[in-house]
Amino acid sequence: MHNIFEYLTNFNEIILWGYLGLGMVISFGLYFSFRARWIQVFHFWTACKHFISCMKHSTYAEDEEHGVSPIKLFFATIGGAIGIGNVAGVALAIQIGGPGALVWVLLVALLGMIIKYSEVYLGIKYRRHIPGKKGYEGGPMYFLQKAFPKYTWIAYVMAFLLCIYGVEIYMFNVVKYSFQTNFHLNPHVVMGLFLILIFLGVFGGVERVGAINTILIPGFVILYVVMTLWIIFQEIHLLPELLKTILKSAFTGHAAIGGFTGSTFLLTLSKGLSAGAYSGDIGIGYASIIHSETRFKEPSKQASLTILGIFLDTFVVCMCTILLILVTGVWKLNTDSSLLVQEALSHYFPYMDYFMPFCLFILGYSTITSYFVAGIKCADFIWPSYGKKFYMVYGLCAFIIFSFIETRYAFAIMSTAGGLLMVINLAGLMKLRKDIVYKV
Repeated sequence: MHNIFEYLTNFNEIILWGYLGLGMVISFGLYFSFRARWIQVFHFWTACKHFISCMKHSTYAEDEEHGVSPIKLFFATIGGAIGIGNVAGVALAIQIGGPGALVWVLLVALLGMIIKYSEVYLGIKYRRHIPGKKGYEGGPMYFLQKAFPKYTWIAYVMAFLLCIYGVEIYMFNVVKYSFQTNFHLNPHVVMGLFLILIFLGVFGGVERVGAINTILIPGFVILYVVMTLWIIFQEIHLLPELLKTILKSAFTGHAAIGGFTGSTFLLTLSKGLSAGAYSGDIGIGYASIIHSETRFKEPSKQASLTILGIFLDTFVVCMCTILLILVTGVWKLNTDSSLLVQEALSHYFPYMDYFMPFCLFILGYSTITSYFVAGIKCADFIWPSYGKKFYMVYGLCAFIIFSFIETRYAFAIMSTAGGLLMVINLAGLMKLRKDIVYKV
């Protein structure tokens, strides 16, 4: 087992999330951005005004009796994007790649905005209204059948991989471990309670997950940003020199210092790009499944919300994490990346060993439930008669089994599924590129 997972890890780092995956994200992101005339930059404020309008008219149905509130879908998908990767993932990128990784995290997020817009647009464009149901079914499984009409099996492979990706065993393990170690609780009790909360959320479908995340995510983002800005304000005198270091490190690498072993330009580039792609779930396809349930008839109206989603995920939350660990200097410590944010906050706020487990719970729970709902839809696509019931049993077993297996094994499985999803999904987007209309 150890050898198998070591192979998966190397395959992920070198190929899927290395040369192939990141090459596709950058090249396709640039292509779509120029084709869209960089609407994620020049029409960003228009997207913000559209989001505010959706917030004010959350029950707006556009004369459509089917579908879910656009704003609930927004928070359902952003709950999946803003997760533990925003805390531990980007912290690891800085810890290995150095301060300059921040530049590449932001670059891949900028390109990722238009990639996510494209996949959501196609998911809505080719969605289907299922007889006997109130809502819609859409996502990569459906638009891939249009992209590759002679190879319909590709859609089923995509759905199968999304079923695996939909059971977030890695984050489940991280949250469970955090609670049992910080509060010295029985691991079986923690696992049982967490499972109950997860299934209570997913039984209500996308609408319930969206409603839960509408409460959890804004509260977390506001609290986290306020705490981070307060610390940065205390150390504001360090920012000018820090910004110089970030820009220099981005293009030259960074020398060894403290517990930091040093990095080359290529290492800084790789870690920054991969962290940005992983944090924003760029090209995975789950966002397309969730957003396809929208009440909006026009795909661009819902797709434009993804621009703001990536902005909040990376340019706000990830940026706060990176600046926090840089300005406090904890990135130089030779410690686990998941503890860097806790270490940085503990220098300024008390009881962080109690705060962080609940912080990780909010991030983990929102992501796990969002992914699980998408996985259920994929299982239903593969096996309409019994897919949902089978997937519930599979998810329960997977969560329990991987609670007693090393976290890195769970991460290897999730990374492999995510990398394969990204490659297939991006190929489909390129094939259907002429079907996408870019407007906000």
